[in-house]
Amino acid sequence: MTPALTTAAVPQATRLAQLHRYWLATNYLGAAQLYLRDNFLLERPLQAADIKPRLLGHWGTQPGLNMVYAHLNRLVQDTEASLLLVTGPGHGAPAILANLFLEGTLGEVDPQYSLNRAGLEQLIGQFSWPGGLPSHLVPGTPGQIQEGGELGYCLAHAYGAALDNPDLIVACVVGDGEAETGPLAAAWHSNKYLNPATSGAVLPILHVNGYKLSGPTIFGRMSDEELHHLFTGYGYQVRFVSGSEPHQVHAAMWQALDWAHAEIRRIQEHARLGLLDGVPAWPILILQTPKGWTCPFTVDGQAIENTFHAHQLPVADPAGQPSQLPILEAWLRSYRPQDLCSPLTGALCEEMLSGCPAGDHRLGRNPHANGGQLLVPLKLPNFSDYGVMVPAPGGVTAAATHKLATFLRDVFRRNEDARNFRVVCPDETTSNRMTTLFEATQRAWLGPLHETDEYLSPDGRVMEILSEHTCQGWLEGYLLTGRHGVFGCYEAFIPLVDSMLNQYAKWLKVSKEVPWRQPLASLNYLLTSHVWRQDHNGYTHQVPSFLNAVAAKKSSVARVYLPPDANCLLAVMDHCLRSRDYINLIVASKSPQPQWLGIEAARDHCKRGISAWHWAGNESSSEPHPHPDLVLACAGDVPTTETIAAAALIKQHLPVLRLRVVNVVDLLALMAPDAHPHGLPEATFLGLFSADAPVIFAFHGYPSLIHELLHHRPAPARFHVRGYMEEGRTTTPFDMLVINNMSRYQLVMAALDRITAQPNSPALAQFCQLKLTEHAAYIREHGIDMPEVRCE
Repeated sequence: MTPALTTAAVPQATRLAQLHRYWLATNYLGAAQLYLRDNFLLERPLQAADIKPRLLGHWGTQPGLNMVYAHLNRLVQDTEASLLLVTGPGHGAPAILANLFLEGTLGEVDPQYSLNRAGLEQLIGQFSWPGGLPSHLVPGTPGQIQEGGELGYCLAHAYGAALDNPDLIVACVVGDGEAETGPLAAAWHSNKYLNPATSGAVLPILHVNGYKLSGPTIFGRMSDEELHHLFTGYGYQVRFVSGSEPHQVHAAMWQALDWAHAEIRRIQEHARLGLLDGVPAWPILILQTPKGWTCPFTVDGQAIENTFHAHQLPVADPAGQPSQLPILEAWLRSYRPQDLCSPLTGALCEEMLSGCPAGDHRLGRNPHANGGQLLVPLKLPNFSDYGVMVPAPGGVTAAATHKLATFLRDVFRRNEDARNFRVVCPDETTSNRMTTLFEATQRAWLGPLHETDEYLSPDGRVMEILSEHTCQGWLEGYLLTGRHGVFGCYEAFIPLVDSMLNQYAKWLKVSKEVPWRQPLASLNYLLTSHVWRQDHNGYTHQVPSFLNAVAAKKSSVARVYLPPDANCLLAVMDHCLRSRDYINLIVASKSPQPQWLGIEAARDHCKRGISAWHWAGNESSSEPHPHPDLVLACAGDVPTTETIAAAALIKQHLPVLRLRVVNVVDLLALMAPDAHPHGLPEATFLGLFSADAPVIFAFHGYPSLIHELLHHRPAPARFHVRGYMEEGRTTTPFDMLVINNMSRYQLVMAALDRITAQPNSPALAQFCQLKLTEHAAYIREHGIDMPEVRCE
């Protein structure tokens, strides 16, 4: 049975009655999912044995979600709009599942939920059942682009999905509880960045039902006047849909959606005629309905409907409390479950299903909700053309992010027609020395312009807002609907999105297990202005913890890269932009640093992930010492500079010592191969680090992370790691290294403590100590580092 797309010939009164019947059906299916393990259509009196032994799920938001879904179906039927639904209250999964079942989408992706009585019984019985349907929205839920636990991210996701999708309308249901979160509060300003000439539209639907889990919501206690002023101030046109009488709300919702759709099309037509003037006032609907609408008013003397008690289970224990079972039965029967199916054939009522659109017009089948099937690979320039000429290792300096920006500038240019690439950044593109991007595009901005402004345009494709949460949400929505992008950020502030990283990593992990989900372009983080070059900002800007956060994610998802120079950064970014379904973390300095590898050597090094740099030690690349006396290892651009300098001191003072230098660009290659697909085979690992030589490891982040990655390797105790120790202040770049015990002199002294004594060892240790003393005096007198340790 395929529902029709349009029913224009049917009178509105008839269609409203059909909408109401459909709404009752979805309410029943949602409530039944929470409670029933048998007697799914109440064909006999309800018994305690019919109730699930563990009651899991949420009711309070479901009737409102069902109202929205039913009326969006009607709008699609009447307008044939391409409409994507983003559901903020993801714990209302039973409502969305009920609608997906009735429109036939759920049965198409999983035949056990076919559009008949058997499928209906599976839907109800399998909800929150082991191996069945989860209680929140998940990647296996058709039509959805966010997990049900992602509280506060829906609006940023919706705007990200609408960017560069000119024919798409994204309806975004925002719960009034989640509207109190910081990420959601900032995301309202996304309307200042959405160009109606080239992008789609977002229709926010703020569902105000008054209560959170155990108390009132802020928005629920605001007057209509306050809400109107608030959202008018944000730049929206506001329309209320309010009430507790279903037929009255149906009529109001119909009119409100027609108005919102007409306003969206008017704004877009105006802009596409070249008449855009500032930020358009997009429509917003504020839907005000009772919490737990249509559930029992009271249970055992306790008020339920329109209180926080309706948030989860209005009838808390119908199997264990005899007084509650008839209350539950009366509530479920109020939705007329006997009308759902034919008692003879088991077929679902065709008249009820007539309100569902057909084919890809169904909300659960919108192609943008499975963005991988729309994904077009980027046209990438040859990154080798952007490389730094390196006549000898360390012979030149360059700012890696500046070189990368030139490459990304041309990524924008090559994909201008496809409009499928964006950079998001919290007001740091210029600070991170990536202004070259603005030769190809501008910062997105629809607001007023002053003559002193730079690089602002309504058509800009660099998205800057001083909210890391909004940047992350925009990019996630953009990627999930089939496009590509990079998130550039100060390293110290990216931990603000740790929880969003967690949720997105879970989404990717689970989506790989869903057969019909197609691979997405990877989420690429570029962290710069990092811990070792935050000397002037001081202690607050020194936080490398995001490395730990990404490394802790599933090995099928997480990738971490620490390119030591500009050419390696180019090679890594080229790889990441071509990759699929990963979270790629790249950390690179914006400050001028020594350049070590030519472009072809960088390509080879990054492909390997870890290499021995024979030129930096005292062994020949053709005849390496099979058993080095000492290994100096490094990961990160600044640690690499210090390690190469330490190696030079050791070679100068201890020429007989067999020294090897190993550089790590793919951090997770340190893991065992059974723990991560990039993990080096044991033989390769031992070929680099030997089986027993002491290893002094200079690391960009917290030393404990390296120990964690290496704990399965042979003799891990021989690895002595230096890195960030939570010591910082406003000081010089080299002093940052000194106070964290990672300067070249301290690396040498650590090595001397762990090798067999050499004739010149005491003299070298004394030299290093004198240099540290000299350094301390020099910076206090001159305010800058000594010339021999200065990179800039």
